Amino acid sequence: MGIIIRCSLVFLVANVVGMWEVNMGASAAGLSAAQCKEERRIGLNECKPVLYGKLPSPSCCERVRVSHIECVCPVITPKLAALIDVNRAIRLIEGCGRRVPRHFKCGSITTP
Repeated sequence: MGIIIRCSLVFLVANVVGMWEVNMGASAAGLSAAQCKEERRIGLNECKPVLYGKLPSPSCCERVRVSHIECVCPVITPKLAALIDVNRAIRLIEGCGRRVPRHFKCGSITTP
Protein backbone atom coordinates (compact mmCIF):
# COMPACT_ATOMS: atom_id res chain seq x y z
CA MET A 1 0.00 0.00 0.00
CA GLY A 2 1.45 3.40 -0.94
CA ILE A 3 2.26 5.98 1.72
CA ILE A 4 -0.55 8.31 0.59
CA ILE A 5 -3.07 5.49 0.86
CA ARG A 6 -1.68 4.51 4.25
CA CYS A 7 -1.91 8.06 5.52
CA SER A 8 -5.45 8.27 4.25
CA LEU A 9 -6.28 5.01 6.00
CA VAL A 10 -4.93 6.27 9.30
CA PHE A 11 -6.81 9.50 8.85
CA LEU A 12 -10.01 7.60 8.16
CA VAL A 13 -9.76 5.15 11.01
CA ALA A 14 -8.75 7.68 13.61
CA ASN A 15 -10.68 10.71 12.55
CA VAL A 16 -13.53 9.74 10.29
CA VAL A 17 -15.06 6.69 11.77
CA GLY A 18 -14.68 8.17 15.21
CA MET A 19 -16.44 11.37 14.31
CA TRP A 20 -19.89 9.96 13.67
CA GLU A 21 -21.50 11.90 16.44
CA VAL A 22 -22.77 14.61 14.19
CA ASN A 23 -21.79 18.16 15.06
CA MET A 24 -23.00 21.36 13.41
CA GLY A 25 -21.82 21.95 9.84
CA ALA A 26 -18.26 23.17 9.34
CA SER A 27 -19.44 26.59 8.23
CA ALA A 28 -21.95 26.73 11.09
CA ALA A 29 -19.14 25.81 13.47
CA GLY A 30 -17.04 28.59 11.95
CA LEU A 31 -14.41 26.31 10.40
CA SER A 32 -12.68 27.33 7.19
CA ALA A 33 -11.33 24.95 4.56
CA ALA A 34 -7.83 25.67 5.88
CA GLN A 35 -8.89 24.84 9.44
CA CYS A 36 -10.41 21.55 8.28
CA LYS A 37 -7.25 20.68 6.37
CA GLU A 38 -5.16 21.38 9.47
CA GLU A 39 -7.50 19.27 11.61
CA ARG A 40 -7.06 16.35 9.22
CA ARG A 41 -3.27 16.77 9.17
CA ILE A 42 -3.04 16.77 12.96
CA GLY A 43 -5.28 13.72 13.23
CA LEU A 44 -3.21 11.86 10.68
CA ASN A 45 -0.01 12.57 12.58
CA GLU A 46 -1.44 11.70 16.01
CA CYS A 47 -3.00 8.42 14.88
CA LYS A 48 -0.44 7.04 12.44
CA PRO A 49 0.54 4.06 14.68
CA VAL A 50 -3.04 2.73 14.43
CA LEU A 51 -2.31 1.78 10.82
CA TYR A 52 0.45 -0.53 11.98
CA GLY A 53 -1.80 -2.43 14.38
CA LYS A 54 -1.15 -0.41 17.51
CA LEU A 55 -3.91 0.82 19.78
CA PRO A 56 -4.73 4.53 19.67
CA SER A 57 -2.58 6.65 21.97
CA PRO A 58 -4.18 9.09 24.42
CA SER A 59 -3.36 11.95 22.03
CA CYS A 60 -4.92 10.07 19.11
CA CYS A 61 -8.06 9.40 21.15
CA GLU A 62 -8.26 13.06 22.10
CA ARG A 63 -8.04 14.00 18.41
CA VAL A 64 -10.80 11.49 17.62
CA ARG A 65 -13.04 13.05 20.27
CA VAL A 66 -12.55 16.69 19.21
CA SER A 67 -12.38 16.47 15.42
CA HIS A 68 -15.29 17.69 13.30
CA ILE A 69 -17.12 15.24 11.05
CA GLU A 70 -17.77 18.05 8.56
CA CYS A 71 -14.06 18.23 7.85
CA VAL A 72 -13.73 14.56 7.08
CA CYS A 73 -16.82 13.01 5.49
CA PRO A 74 -16.52 14.95 2.22
CA VAL A 75 -13.17 13.28 1.46
CA ILE A 76 -14.30 9.67 1.99
CA THR A 77 -14.41 8.23 -1.51
CA PRO A 78 -15.49 4.69 -2.42
CA LYS A 79 -11.85 3.81 -3.12
CA LEU A 80 -10.75 4.99 0.32
CA ALA A 81 -13.72 3.37 2.05
CA ALA A 82 -12.82 0.02 0.48
CA LEU A 83 -9.54 0.00 2.45
CA ILE A 84 -11.22 0.14 5.85
CA ASP A 85 -12.41 -2.62 8.13
CA VAL A 86 -15.33 -0.63 9.49
CA ASN A 87 -16.03 -3.00 12.39
CA ARG A 88 -12.41 -2.79 13.62
CA ALA A 89 -12.45 0.97 13.25
CA ILE A 90 -15.66 1.24 15.26
CA ARG A 91 -14.16 -0.84 18.08
CA LEU A 92 -11.08 1.39 18.15
CA ILE A 93 -13.09 4.60 18.12
CA GLU A 94 -15.49 3.46 20.80
CA GLY A 95 -12.42 2.50 22.83
CA CYS A 96 -11.48 6.19 22.65
CA GLY A 97 -14.80 7.12 24.22
CA ARG A 98 -16.68 8.33 21.16
CA ARG A 99 -20.05 6.86 20.27
CA VAL A 100 -20.54 5.53 16.73
CA PRO A 101 -24.23 5.55 15.69
CA ARG A 102 -25.66 2.64 13.74
CA HIS A 103 -26.48 3.14 10.04
CA PHE A 104 -24.73 6.52 9.85
CA LYS A 105 -23.47 7.59 6.42
CA CYS A 106 -20.17 9.43 6.20
CA GLY A 107 -18.91 9.87 2.66
CA SER A 108 -18.90 6.40 1.11
CA ILE A 109 -19.08 4.54 4.44
CA THR A 110 -22.21 3.49 6.30
CA THR A 111 -21.83 1.99 9.76
CA PRO A 112 -23.44 -1.40 10.41
